[in-house]
Amino acid sequence: MHMNPQINTTDFDERPFIAIWEVTQACDLACVHCRASAQPQRHPMELSTPEGKQLIDQIAALRVPVFVLTGGDPIKRPDLFELIDYARQMDVRVSLTPSATPLLTREIVFRLKDAGLARLAVSMDGARTETHDGFRGMAGSFARTLDAIRWANEAGLPVQINTTFSRRNIGEIDEIVALVARLKITLWSVFFLVPTGRGKLDDLLNADEFEQVFAKLHSLSATAPFDIKTTEAQHYRRYLLQQRTAARKAGSPDATHEKTPDSIGRAPRGLNDGKGFVFISHTGEVYPSGFLPQSAGNIRQAPLADIYRNSPLFLALRDTDKLEGKCGACEFKQICGGSRARAYALTGNAFAEEPCCSYIPRGYVQSSQPVKRAPSLHVLQGA
Repeated sequence: MHMNPQINTTDFDERPFIAIWEVTQACDLACVHCRASAQPQRHPMELSTPEGKQLIDQIAALRVPVFVLTGGDPIKRPDLFELIDYARQMDVRVSLTPSATPLLTREIVFRLKDAGLARLAVSMDGARTETHDGFRGMAGSFARTLDAIRWANEAGLPVQINTTFSRRNIGEIDEIVALVARLKITLWSVFFLVPTGRGKLDDLLNADEFEQVFAKLHSLSATAPFDIKTTEAQHYRRYLLQQRTAARKAGSPDATHEKTPDSIGRAPRGLNDGKGFVFISHTGEVYPSGFLPQSAGNIRQAPLADIYRNSPLFLALRDTDKLEGKCGACEFKQICGGSRARAYALTGNAFAEEPCCSYIPRGYVQSSQPVKRAPSLHVLQGA
């Protein structure tokens, strides 16, 4: 029996809404913002095929609505199609985020569809070849991304575009929005840089620039035939609530537009690092997200469900009373909570206030103490 893809009743204390498995860190790209600092060769301690299937069994038992295979480049794993087919047999719907390299061919896209893939997610970090290929560290990546979208459309495979906004491409946001709006996709997933791995602090947008991007996304969402979601921009939910409240006060309904049908649901409110979200590394380490390099355990030593439900780290991240600074005082903390990964990357404290939010909670008096900066950026290197 298939799970309801639009399930909105997930209890985040019991199970995640999204589980991401980094099947490998091997990748032929050298993206400037890469969380994994991916390498050309596969790691000898990667989870094996049997271990991968055991993980899929656990994902099925947990009834996780959204399961993503990422990397590195998942196509670097020779057992990828076997794993996707096994997930289909276990009634687990799989999304895949391959890299736009010569390994991603039309034949591969059709084989992925035949294996049972539910959605293909490709990255687009610029509206022009120079910007995107510069971001990705490989000539031809932009053209291959557009090819992959076309091939997926031909195969009848739903497509998601992932875009990471940073100082490098914020000047192209209108062109990127226009390009994405012309493509046949089901979801635009907009990532906001967390300075881990190769991601540099100097590339991070400031709080006002976050709000400017939010305004663009909100405007597009009124007319786009696809859904828009954000990653590591939890305060976009606060922004949306503010816009809806303002629209109601003005007597104008919040605009909606019929979206392209999709088989994978959207997360309910309040999703955050470790709170409805779990990341399993290529070696089995369990993190609150791929951008928050604090391990809560390893699936080679303990079941995923036990780590997610009972580890002190995950329990603490789901407790909004532990939030500090203005996040702790914020009336939106239950639906937002700020990026715990970005707070950790910039301060070394996962419970510090979101560093890139301009909102001041009602009645909150800003501390005169500057936000503590971590002496060095925290890097998730895997093994």
